[in-house]
Amino acid sequence: MLQNIRDNSQGWIAKTIIGIIIMLLALTGFDAIFNAASNSRNAAEVNGEEISLDELNQAMNMQRRQLAQQLGGNFDPSMLDDKLVRESSLRALIDRALLLQGARDADFAFSETALDQLILQTPEFSVDGAFNAARFDQVIQQMGYTRLQFRELMRQEMLIGQLRAGISGSGFVTDEQIEAFARLEQQTRDFATISIPADTAAVEVSDEDARQYYEQNTDRYRSQEQVVLEYVELKKESFFDQVEVSDEEVNDLYQQRIANLAQQRRAAHILIEADDASDNDARAKIDEVAKRLNAGEDFAALAKELSEDPGSSNEGGDLGFAGPGVYDPAFEEALYALQDGQVSEPVRSDFGWHLIKLLGVQSPEVPSLDSLKPELVRELKAQQVEQRFVEASKQLEDTAFESSDLAQPAQELGLSVQTTDAFGREGGAGVAANRQVIQAAFSEEVLVDGANSGVIELDPDTAVAVRVKQHLQPEVLPFDEVKSAIVAQLQRSKAADQAQQASEQMIATLRDGGEASGQWQPVEAASRDQEGVDPEVLQQVFRMPKPETNDKPTYGSVRLPSGDYVVVRLSGVSEPQSALSEEDKQNYRRFLASRSGQQDFAAYRQMLHSDAKIETF
Repeated sequence: MLQNIRDNSQGWIAKTIIGIIIMLLALTGFDAIFNAASNSRNAAEVNGEEISLDELNQAMNMQRRQLAQQLGGNFDPSMLDDKLVRESSLRALIDRALLLQGARDADFAFSETALDQLILQTPEFSVDGAFNAARFDQVIQQMGYTRLQFRELMRQEMLIGQLRAGISGSGFVTDEQIEAFARLEQQTRDFATISIPADTAAVEVSDEDARQYYEQNTDRYRSQEQVVLEYVELKKESFFDQVEVSDEEVNDLYQQRIANLAQQRRAAHILIEADDASDNDARAKIDEVAKRLNAGEDFAALAKELSEDPGSSNEGGDLGFAGPGVYDPAFEEALYALQDGQVSEPVRSDFGWHLIKLLGVQSPEVPSLDSLKPELVRELKAQQVEQRFVEASKQLEDTAFESSDLAQPAQELGLSVQTTDAFGREGGAGVAANRQVIQAAFSEEVLVDGANSGVIELDPDTAVAVRVKQHLQPEVLPFDEVKSAIVAQLQRSKAADQAQQASEQMIATLRDGGEASGQWQPVEAASRDQEGVDPEVLQQVFRMPKPETNDKPTYGSVRLPSGDYVVVRLSGVSEPQSALSEEDKQNYRRFLASRSGQQDFAAYRQMLHSDAKIETF
């Protein structure tokens, strides 16, 4: 618990700087401030300040993109309720507008210099630990902002952050509150439990009971809404037989391919590091090493003894095999001038002075034209196929938009109209398993208006256009079809009721001084995060009142998710006797003050809303 308190009591500034991009993605709607003047329609007014429809639309799109980023492949756009997204986005915009007004009224400010520093220190804009302007532009463009818009958005966020910190940071607690909280948080409890299972096998449900429940709850037993789709499928693979390449083109690509097969050389070196000040001394040292080599000493042994390259010295200077473009130009030129086993004269690079030895040469195996020809032909064809696929996709998009069905697009492109099985909003098989297809199928344009969809990319090699062939409305399912599910549900419900009655009867017996029918399972000195105890049981234990005396326990019960009941006997409560250390006291103080400050800020936001004049349109 104390570690959690430490983790949760850090300052807002550090969290803001580290998480700025995540925070900005969560903030929506600012961009339209710059073009709202061109749109006379508004979504809301907050104390006379307008929130345009452009802002609201961007906020909704941002919220969808944020969900897509968070959920990745699990994101299902078709499950989003546009009305709920709109309401949520508008609430966020209104809340943001009120906080900015509050910050301005409190005369908070954030300077240009501080804003520059914040941008420069943001890790998401850095490359190799340093701010990179190109990276900065790339990130903000992906978010849909210009530099000016992004700076203004950050300025506003920092103003809101100052306001939040000013209010939240004002929270305080007394020593008495700290000690009382610590006593509760560090409290342990002695208890015992008896489980009363919900035995479904012992419950009988008659056909009459099941039918009565069915008739009273027919809305629960309806088939799902389903659609049958027609679709045309455009596959990139089908275009490969429609394009040709010449033998000359194949041979040209082959020559390019084998020209890129470079010789690999295995080098070893001895390095004496040098800069301008130490160059003469380093040259003298490398010359001395060269003399020892010429006198017959082993290159690898000298590298281990004298080389100042920590990455290779222990390996006798061995750098392994590498091709052109890997080493410093002067090093590489000297290496490629050597014969196998030969050692170079001293060579100066940006790192210092080297003696280089060629340990071996690997000449690449050049494949024959015949062995590579199928691969080369497909690569050349792929370039033409890509263009044809793009053109066909555009043609499909245009004809599907203009046509009342999919017959004309299919005829023009030489495709066949295919049909899916019926499926609901959770999807089906084949193309109906694709979330974009599901979203299009149940969209107002396709489902209600009967239009063809736009082109949907299933994967980089496949695209489809769909339309609804049949719309199957939900219907009440026959009783015989759902009878077994109803019986099982009633059995679980009745078994849980019986377990509850048994637990209540057992508690009444225990309170009257009787004995429990079952074996108590004791747990001593349990903390609030005790392992090995069901969370529901642990919560119940710490909700129960303290026993009046040691020989008069407190009783209670709790229902588990399975329907089973657990009878709890609380026999003792212990509180820490030792005084808090100063470190623990400070941790508790920060935690409780932070929590108090957060509550104050929530109350401040509520006050802003209650005092504001807000109109939504």
